[in-house]
Amino acid sequence: MSAPVPTTHAINVRPYLIVFGTLLTLTLVTVAVASLNLSESTTVLVAVSIATIKASLVAVFFMHLRGEKPMVFWPLGLTAVLFAALFAFLLWTEGDHLFGTKFSDAFGSAPKAAATEGPAASVEGGH
Repeated sequence: MSAPVPTTHAINVRPYLIVFGTLLTLTLVTVAVASLNLSESTTVLVAVSIATIKASLVAVFFMHLRGEKPMVFWPLGLTAVLFAALFAFLLWTEGDHLFGTKFSDAFGSAPKAAATEGPAASVEGGH
Protein backbone atom coordinates (compact mmCIF):
# COMPACT_ATOMS: atom_id res chain seq x y z
CA MET A 1 0.00 0.00 0.00
CA SER A 2 1.27 3.38 -0.86
CA ALA A 3 0.98 6.40 1.35
CA PRO A 4 -1.72 8.92 0.41
CA VAL A 5 -0.41 11.80 -1.62
CA PRO A 6 -1.15 15.17 -0.05
CA THR A 7 -2.94 17.49 -2.40
CA THR A 8 -2.71 21.21 -2.24
CA HIS A 9 -5.56 23.57 -2.85
CA ALA A 10 -4.61 27.01 -4.04
CA ILE A 11 -6.52 29.71 -2.20
CA ASN A 12 -6.77 33.14 -3.70
CA VAL A 13 -6.89 35.53 -0.74
CA ARG A 14 -7.11 38.75 -2.72
CA PRO A 15 -10.94 38.73 -3.23
CA TYR A 16 -11.46 38.18 0.50
CA LEU A 17 -9.21 41.11 1.35
CA ILE A 18 -11.04 43.33 -1.14
CA VAL A 19 -14.41 42.35 0.36
CA PHE A 20 -13.04 42.95 3.86
CA GLY A 21 -11.85 46.42 2.85
CA THR A 22 -15.23 47.13 1.25
CA LEU A 23 -17.05 46.05 4.41
CA LEU A 24 -14.86 48.33 6.52
CA THR A 25 -15.44 51.22 4.14
CA LEU A 26 -19.20 50.69 4.17
CA THR A 27 -19.16 50.58 7.97
CA LEU A 28 -17.39 53.93 8.04
CA VAL A 29 -19.91 55.31 5.54
CA THR A 30 -22.76 54.13 7.79
CA VAL A 31 -21.23 55.91 10.78
CA ALA A 32 -20.68 59.05 8.70
CA VAL A 33 -24.29 59.06 7.46
CA ALA A 34 -25.54 58.66 11.02
CA SER A 35 -23.60 61.74 12.09
CA LEU A 36 -25.05 63.91 9.31
CA ASN A 37 -28.06 66.07 10.00
CA LEU A 38 -30.42 64.18 7.70
CA SER A 39 -34.03 63.41 8.42
CA GLU A 40 -34.67 60.26 10.40
CA SER A 41 -36.32 58.42 7.53
CA THR A 42 -33.50 59.27 5.12
CA THR A 43 -30.89 58.13 7.61
CA VAL A 44 -32.69 54.83 8.19
CA LEU A 45 -33.17 54.27 4.45
CA VAL A 46 -29.48 54.84 3.70
CA ALA A 47 -28.37 52.70 6.66
CA VAL A 48 -30.64 49.81 5.66
CA SER A 49 -29.44 50.04 2.05
CA ILE A 50 -25.81 49.88 3.15
CA ALA A 51 -26.60 46.97 5.48
CA THR A 52 -28.24 45.11 2.60
CA ILE A 53 -25.17 45.60 0.42
CA LYS A 54 -22.92 44.40 3.24
CA ALA A 55 -25.09 41.33 3.89
CA SER A 56 -25.03 40.49 0.18
CA LEU A 57 -21.24 40.72 0.08
CA VAL A 58 -20.92 38.43 3.08
CA ALA A 59 -23.36 35.91 1.61
CA VAL A 60 -21.81 35.89 -1.85
CA PHE A 61 -18.14 35.75 -0.89
CA PHE A 62 -17.81 34.35 2.63
CA MET A 63 -20.70 31.88 2.38
CA HIS A 64 -19.50 30.86 -1.12
CA LEU A 65 -22.87 31.42 -2.79
CA ARG A 66 -21.21 32.77 -5.92
CA GLY A 67 -20.40 29.29 -7.22
CA GLU A 68 -23.50 27.46 -6.02
CA LYS A 69 -26.01 25.65 -8.15
CA PRO A 70 -29.29 27.42 -8.97
CA MET A 71 -31.24 24.97 -6.78
CA VAL A 72 -29.70 26.60 -3.69
CA PHE A 73 -31.28 29.93 -4.56
CA TRP A 74 -34.87 28.62 -4.45
CA PRO A 75 -34.88 28.19 -0.64
CA LEU A 76 -33.16 31.56 -0.27
CA GLY A 77 -35.79 33.20 -2.46
CA LEU A 78 -38.59 31.47 -0.58
CA THR A 79 -37.12 32.69 2.72
CA ALA A 80 -36.97 36.26 1.40
CA VAL A 81 -40.58 36.10 0.17
CA LEU A 82 -41.85 34.69 3.47
CA PHE A 83 -39.89 37.31 5.41
CA ALA A 84 -41.41 40.09 3.29
CA ALA A 85 -44.90 38.59 3.74
CA LEU A 86 -44.44 38.36 7.50
CA PHE A 87 -43.21 41.94 7.66
CA ALA A 88 -46.11 43.14 5.48
CA PHE A 89 -48.60 41.28 7.69
CA LEU A 90 -47.08 42.88 10.78
CA LEU A 91 -47.38 46.35 9.24
CA TRP A 92 -50.92 45.61 8.10
CA THR A 93 -52.08 44.53 11.55
CA GLU A 94 -50.18 47.12 13.58
CA GLY A 95 -50.16 49.94 11.03
CA ASP A 96 -53.10 51.75 12.58
CA HIS A 97 -50.77 52.80 15.39
CA LEU A 98 -48.53 54.56 12.91
CA PHE A 99 -50.98 56.90 11.19
CA GLY A 100 -53.38 59.19 12.98
CA THR A 101 -54.16 57.19 16.10
CA LYS A 102 -54.24 59.33 19.20
CA PHE A 103 -53.62 57.50 22.42
CA SER A 104 -55.27 58.71 25.59
CA ASP A 105 -54.59 57.93 29.21
CA ALA A 106 -55.97 54.45 29.81
CA PHE A 107 -56.48 55.09 33.52
CA GLY A 108 -57.54 58.73 33.34
CA SER A 109 -61.25 57.96 33.30
CA ALA A 110 -61.16 55.40 36.15
CA PRO A 111 -63.32 56.24 39.18
CA LYS A 112 -61.41 57.62 42.10
CA ALA A 113 -63.43 55.95 44.84
CA ALA A 114 -60.46 55.04 47.00
CA ALA A 115 -59.16 58.61 46.97
CA THR A 116 -62.50 60.15 48.05
CA GLU A 117 -63.17 57.70 50.88
CA GLY A 118 -59.81 58.20 52.55
CA PRO A 119 -57.32 55.77 54.03
CA ALA A 120 -59.70 54.44 56.68
CA ALA A 121 -61.87 52.74 54.05
CA SER A 122 -59.02 50.63 52.79
CA VAL A 123 -58.07 49.49 56.31
CA GLU A 124 -61.63 48.50 57.20
CA GLY A 125 -62.00 46.51 53.99
CA GLY A 126 -59.54 43.90 55.24
CA HIS A 127 -57.32 43.94 52.17
